[in-house]
Amino acid sequence: MNILVACDSFKGSLSASQVCSVVASTMRAARPDWELKCQPLADGGEGTAEILVSTSSGCWVEVQDITGPLQSMTIKASFAWLPETATAIVEMARASGLALVPADQRNPLLTTTFGTGQLLASALDRGAREVLLTLGGSATVDGGTGAARALGWRFLDARGNEVPLGGRGLLDIRRLVLPSRPMPVISVLCDVTNPLTGPQGAARVFSPQKGATPEQTDMLESGLENLARVIETQLGIRVQDIPGGGAAGGFGAGAVAFFGGCLHSGVAAVMEKVDFEKQVRWADWVITGEGCLDRTSLQGKVVSGVLEIARRWRVPVAVLAGQIRLTPDELSRAGINLGLSAMPKDMGVEEGMTRAEELLSNAALRLTKKLFS
Repeated sequence: MNILVACDSFKGSLSASQVCSVVASTMRAARPDWELKCQPLADGGEGTAEILVSTSSGCWVEVQDITGPLQSMTIKASFAWLPETATAIVEMARASGLALVPADQRNPLLTTTFGTGQLLASALDRGAREVLLTLGGSATVDGGTGAARALGWRFLDARGNEVPLGGRGLLDIRRLVLPSRPMPVISVLCDVTNPLTGPQGAARVFSPQKGATPEQTDMLESGLENLARVIETQLGIRVQDIPGGGAAGGFGAGAVAFFGGCLHSGVAAVMEKVDFEKQVRWADWVITGEGCLDRTSLQGKVVSGVLEIARRWRVPVAVLAGQIRLTPDELSRAGINLGLSAMPKDMGVEEGMTRAEELLSNAALRLTKKLFS
């Protein structure tokens, strides 16, 4: 039997490469007669740049004194550089990611994408002719205004003063001042298709995951609505309904408005780069997964991309996840033939992340037995 293991990272515990390796080695030990291949994947979030660099003759450029997600944080961050095409790959999670913020300090009213803008500026200073910006895993809901400010944009209130960084300043924005610096061609890889505002928008769906209370979520929604109005009034660009505009706390919409960015599916771009469709045609089963399988997993993330291509070639799909928050009916309707959770239902997330490799290996062994039967 030919098995293709094509997983995303288990965020906070295992990289995509580690997940694939654990699953494949466990299954190979149990069934040495099976042929197993690994293809780590990403969807525009963490790990995307690493996978893209691994398929090219690229390198990493480290930048000192970058502002982290909190203004009080100063960190080192890096971007990928492809010298043959003078292309920079800036992964926002490296400068503005949720994993950089201690759990008790997560507050999207305060967190900012300013550091991602500093990475973009450094890439331009290096002579980048093209920039690939990967969104996902952010700690922020600032509509990309922090990054834009690092590149010369100004966001003023009714009195002509600069609004504060972070989501808290969005509601006060009344005027935009454009930068004098020319912007490069920016392609933006998104890991979700959510719009900027509304019930499925950046604030309502994602800000609670980043530490926002219900009251703060309301403030952020109002702030993003205000930002969208100002952008439409002053720039003539409607960003409220763009698929993917809600990615990374509205950075998708901000990238379109402030950088002239074009939004693309992150997982589709990665799959094209690694010729994933050819690999699926070889397989009898595809095994994919991520840390938590829920409804957002079916909206532009790795699992949804794998399902789309596997469905095209009628290859069955099994999902291994740390947690599964979909019902059996939802799994079936999505086209998932088998779904296994690595974590027992009564186990806490912190313990599950600490024991991720062990739990994933156990789940892979259970899956092997199911496939064999």
